[in-house]
Amino acid sequence: MANKVVHGRNIPVEGTGVRSSPYLSMVGQMLDRYFMGEALRQARKALDLEEVPVGVAIVRREVVIARAHNQVEVLGDATAHAEILAIRQAEYMIGDWRLTDCVLYVTKEPCPMCAGAMVQARLSQVVFGCPDPSSGGAGGRVNLLQMPGRNHHCKIVAGVRNAECRRLLKKFFSNRRRPSV
Repeated sequence: MANKVVHGRNIPVEGTGVRSSPYLSMVGQMLDRYFMGEALRQARKALDLEEVPVGVAIVRREVVIARAHNQVEVLGDATAHAEILAIRQAEYMIGDWRLTDCVLYVTKEPCPMCAGAMVQARLSQVVFGCPDPSSGGAGGRVNLLQMPGRNHHCKIVAGVRNAECRRLLKKFFSNRRRPSV
C-alpha cells in the first residue's frame, strides 16, 4: 500500500478496485471523481441550508445506494453528520448493518465519530475530498480507519476533487465570519 502526504502527514492510500494496469487505474480514478461529484451535490444542499457543507454518497457495485448531507442544525442533533445519516440509509437499503462491499465517498475527511461508525459498519473503502488536519479521523489528527489491533480496516483514498471540496468549506466559513450589516 502506498502512502500519500496530506498536510505533512503520511496517509496510507489504496485505490478503488483492482489497479494492476494503467487502464484499470484510470477507470478507478474516473469512478472516484464521478462518485465524489455525487457527494459534492449533497454538500451543496447542506450549504444551502446553512449547514457545514459535507456530503456523502455510498456506492455498492458501482450504484449509489445512499446519499446524505449534514443536518446537525436542521435536526438539532449533534450526531446528524452526513456520514452517519448515509450509513443508516445504506444499512436500511441492503437490509444488513455490514456494508462490506460498499465504498463511502465524503467531501471532507471524516471526524473520529464518523470514522468509528465506518469501521463498525465494515465499509470496504472510504474516499474523501479534502483533509481535516485539526480533527480528521482518517489520518488528519488520528487514523481510526486503519488503527492497529482492530478487527476491520477501511482502505483510504484521499484528495479526490480536493479543490472543489475545500472551496465549499471556505465559502461556508467565510460567510459565517463576515460581519452582518
